[in-house]
Amino acid sequence: MRLLDVTLATPEENLALDEVLLSAVEEEGAEEVVRVWQSPVPFVVLGVAQAVRAHVHDRACARDGVPVLRRCSAGGCVLQGPGCLNYTLVWRPEHHPEIRTLRGSYCHILGRLSDALAKRGVSARHKGISDLAVSGKKVSGSAQKRRRKAILHHGTLLYATDYDAMLRYLREPAERPQYRGNRTHRGFVRDLPLSPQELREVIWGAFDLHGEPEEVLTAQELRAVEGLVREKYGQAGWNRRK
Repeated sequence: MRLLDVTLATPEENLALDEVLLSAVEEEGAEEVVRVWQSPVPFVVLGVAQAVRAHVHDRACARDGVPVLRRCSAGGCVLQGPGCLNYTLVWRPEHHPEIRTLRGSYCHILGRLSDALAKRGVSARHKGISDLAVSGKKVSGSAQKRRRKAILHHGTLLYATDYDAMLRYLREPAERPQYRGNRTHRGFVRDLPLSPQELREVIWGAFDLHGEPEEVLTAQELRAVEGLVREKYGQAGWNRRK
């Protein structure tokens, strides 16, 4: 399995890279991937089917120069940026029978992360469809895009949330997991008591990964990322289509 610790320069490129990695495994038979990354700048990212006006304080984002983008996977709208470590898995169900169904894949992946966090003294539980929570508060959310031969599962691990920015840029969602109740973003989310490096080690341990991660992409991958940004992730027709 390929290990990547790669953050590209822009939010658009980072979203595009996840889809490039998925396409390589699905269409080209590339090896499976685990990636970690963290955006150096804040941005809002919508799930593939979400409407901007329902989830984003658009004027505040425009005023502050915070991009509003759309990822290729489902799930909810979140604020990305410093204080949020991301992980990406691109796996083949034929190699991991536990991920053949949507529910089974979330249970398996989040269960392994929960076990790895427990070894660090953090008691995190799988809550809702795709969250990890500590003491009933969300510390990690995740989403998937499933293709015939491979799935993309990507998620967040929060360790230094900017709560003011979250309230400034994100609307309170109408649809909520049952365990959230009527709590606001500030009341619902909390940080993990671990550093970014410790969280990287949690990810490596959760999925039994060894060796040094790669920090450089191939020229072919960079070209593919550039193409997807130009054709999709950098286009209002994609990001603001709803």
